[in-house]
Amino acid sequence: MTLITNHLPTAELQALDAAHHMHPFTTGAELAAKGARVITRARGVWLTDSEGQEILDAMAGLWCVNVGYGRKDLAAVAARQIEELTYYNTFFQTTHVPAIALAAKLAELAPGDLNHVFFAGSGSEANDTNIRMVRHYWAMKGKPEKTVIISRKNGYHGSTMGGASLGGMAGMHAQGGLPIPGIVHIDQPHWYAEGGDMTPEDFGLARARQLEEKILELGEDKVAAFIGEPIQGAGGVIVPPATYWPEIQRICDKYQILLIADEVITGFGRTGNWFGSQTVGIRPHIMTIAKGLSSGYVPIGGSIVCDEVAEVIGSGEFNHGYTYSGHPVAAAVALANLQILQDEKIVDHVRDVAHPYLAEKWQALTDHPLVGEAQLVGLMGSVALTPDKARRTAFAEPGAVGYRCRERCFANNLVMRHVGDRMIISPPLVIRPEDIDVLIARARKSLDETYTALKADGLVG
Repeated sequence: MTLITNHLPTAELQALDAAHHMHPFTTGAELAAKGARVITRARGVWLTDSEGQEILDAMAGLWCVNVGYGRKDLAAVAARQIEELTYYNTFFQTTHVPAIALAAKLAELAPGDLNHVFFAGSGSEANDTNIRMVRHYWAMKGKPEKTVIISRKNGYHGSTMGGASLGGMAGMHAQGGLPIPGIVHIDQPHWYAEGGDMTPEDFGLARARQLEEKILELGEDKVAAFIGEPIQGAGGVIVPPATYWPEIQRICDKYQILLIADEVITGFGRTGNWFGSQTVGIRPHIMTIAKGLSSGYVPIGGSIVCDEVAEVIGSGEFNHGYTYSGHPVAAAVALANLQILQDEKIVDHVRDVAHPYLAEKWQALTDHPLVGEAQLVGLMGSVALTPDKARRTAFAEPGAVGYRCRERCFANNLVMRHVGDRMIISPPLVIRPEDIDVLIARARKSLDETYTALKADGLVG
């Protein structure tokens, strides 16, 4: 057995990485010159790198390590399941206990009549499933022409051909022939950057009504579904005005199109409720899940489907599936993860302890000369960087200041991402007040250092 231990010198690990490992969303040559940061272990909300630096992970990996790192109980569940039933598929009229139990638990937790689960290996795969499912649903209902799915610019729904097409990221659409046919996009509800002189309430209604305009433009008989994240995550933690989602729900109801809530990030406690749909008050027909479903301990995703859609799909053969749909080890770990969330009242902790404590300190960052806005829902937050707070002005080179701030965060042993010139956080849900104090102190220090450097370069007054 060949093992690469964590005790090789960092430079050797970086050289091996640069020589053979192709990273996601990365310019390989730049990373090779710089050298990747090598993470060797993690506990709770803390990472350790190959140089022994202790780093506060304010992104929970990629929005996913909800119960925190290093849970031995989840490791034990995985080991036990590997020994008992390493793998079996759910094709050919076969099932197994972990998939059965996890589907039942998700039906119990999900709101309304979302009582059925189609498992996938990731959120991207689940959104590919959703494309096929909604189109097949309408075909089974005698309306095969209802195929168009409406999504939003700057939304994120994964990186597969289908998922990236549903998403509205211009950089992704520029590569690989995206989007695929039958997917169209309307504007995002991003008041801070795009609201102009409108009030947030009027802007929210205006952006929601673009959905109705697009349905009428395309023809109601052509539109299958609308998909959106309750709160946009990878787009920069964009919290829509309070008027937005109720109007979206009204329009979906009026025109009888399916509503898909992408809960890959917002599900399983991230917003202070079990699901973001509950936080924003919508009733989706389908919810996309992943990430917090297993807290990132094993790859798993899925679509939670309402009774009516599941009944129609189940009335015939749905020619779709994945080798790892409902993988027994992944399902067992996910089920144990959900039990931890319940038994340790982690969703309550977000709502009653972590969010209130963080919210006051996060909002206080708006007193910083670089910060024009601070938003926080549950434990996903963002601050907008600006050279002119009063006018909500953007920097001349979009993303350059955000990148500089991110680099200062990394230098200060804080993982805080940038999306353009928005700095975003999404820490593990188990974060404690004392960890939040460290997060805020390091964030403020990083903002101060960024501002000092920008002043020296004449980029701010």
